[in-house]
Amino acid sequence: MAIQEQFVETLGTKHLNADLKERSVRGGAMTLISQGAQFVLQTVSTVVLARLLAPADFGMVAMVTAITGLASAFADFGLSEATIQRKELTHEQVSALFWINAAIGLGLTVVTAALGPILAKFYREPRLVAITLLTSLNFFIGGLRVQPNALLKRQMRFSALAFRDVASYLVAVVVAILMAWQGAGYWAIVALPLTTNLTQMTVSWILVRWRPSLPRRGSQVGSMVAFGGNVSLSYLIINLDRSLDSVLIGRYWGAAPLGLYSRAYNLLMLPVRQLSIPAGNVAIPTFSRLQEDPERFARYYLRAIGLIVWITAPVFGFLFVAAKPVIVLILGSKWAEAAPVFQILVLSALGQLLVESTVWLFISRGMSARFLKMLLVISPVVLCSFAIGLPFGIKGVALSGSFVQLAILPWMLNFTFRGTQLTLVQVGRALLYPVSLCLSGVLLSLCALRLISPQGLLSNLLVAALSFGLTYLLSALIPSVRQEISAFKDLLGAFEIFRKPMGNLNR
Repeated sequence: MAIQEQFVETLGTKHLNADLKERSVRGGAMTLISQGAQFVLQTVSTVVLARLLAPADFGMVAMVTAITGLASAFADFGLSEATIQRKELTHEQVSALFWINAAIGLGLTVVTAALGPILAKFYREPRLVAITLLTSLNFFIGGLRVQPNALLKRQMRFSALAFRDVASYLVAVVVAILMAWQGAGYWAIVALPLTTNLTQMTVSWILVRWRPSLPRRGSQVGSMVAFGGNVSLSYLIINLDRSLDSVLIGRYWGAAPLGLYSRAYNLLMLPVRQLSIPAGNVAIPTFSRLQEDPERFARYYLRAIGLIVWITAPVFGFLFVAAKPVIVLILGSKWAEAAPVFQILVLSALGQLLVESTVWLFISRGMSARFLKMLLVISPVVLCSFAIGLPFGIKGVALSGSFVQLAILPWMLNFTFRGTQLTLVQVGRALLYPVSLCLSGVLLSLCALRLISPQGLLSNLLVAALSFGLTYLLSALIPSVRQEISAFKDLLGAFEIFRKPMGNLNR
């Protein structure tokens, strides 16, 4: 009991309800600032490493990560979400979960390291043995980080998380670039996530005001483990859906085409992750506190989705129109063949953000079993789509996968909304104006590019950017658009809390 009282501020959440909106908005802002900084760092690392390394280097590492990505679903066994979502939490429970995570991380490291020779034989590439061995350490490091990270999120300490994430990625980018500059080749790519995870684990333990005790019987974590098990299996299916395309391309077409495909996919995921990760970090703990208020729950979700789509729709529209100039400018001319793949993948980018939002709703409501059920239904469809597109090359895989994802999205959302006050009609209304303006911007940009026929990469980018700018400027003349944008002012008005002292990171 004395130990529980010692960590009461770290484990309890009742004090968060008094200013939940303020914490959510401030947390969202801090997380967006953090993601913005990480976006800059990721862009720098992408640009520099793409010029220092060959497509085959990226393809070789992608052969390993496509497989190890499946095991990452079990890295925390869903126990991070269980800690965040739980209304009441004891020190004994968190300690038990910590030791479970540590054991799982160690086990995954051993199993993954043992897969090295198998992967080398499967892909006919002996260098994969050493790559797999070093990559496997990420699991053990991650297992030690799970519960400190979950407690920081549970307490909505987003300033601390922002500091940790930016600092860790800065260290990792510097290490990777220096290694590539010194001729380390694909080892620079391997070092990037390894250094990030190691730094994040260290800083998390420094920031969190909690230390585990030895595991005890009767800690009553059975329901949390069951919840986490469903989450973990769900993430395994998600990772399988995201990895099988790379596995098939690597086996069927080789390292170089896989390198082009993986760079196109990862470049697209940069803006996707800049919003999906911070939005999820804020949404899950916030929605978890709103489980018993369905009206506010639905309102918060629609506002969050509406704001995200207003921000991202013009970005994705611009990337679709300017795919080749963006690829060549960022990665270099040797990556030009990745541009058509990049353009195809952009088609499903907004759909991916909406799919991410289903995770927030299921996890925050404690419905991990229902989440798993949905994924078991859609996963075979997604996997078949990759197999259908495989004979047509990397563009065929991208096109088939994107089309299927968009086709099944309405069913996924409808299934997710059952038991809430949310409907597809409400989401459609939230998406109507931003998506319509995005499509108008795409049409105007394509017409402008055809009429003007600009020469050079920068000229193409400028024409596309001006076309989108003109589209959104003209949209301000539409009263309903002005009204919808004004509705966000109430939400953004809460940012006035930044005029108050933020305090130190431990608050």
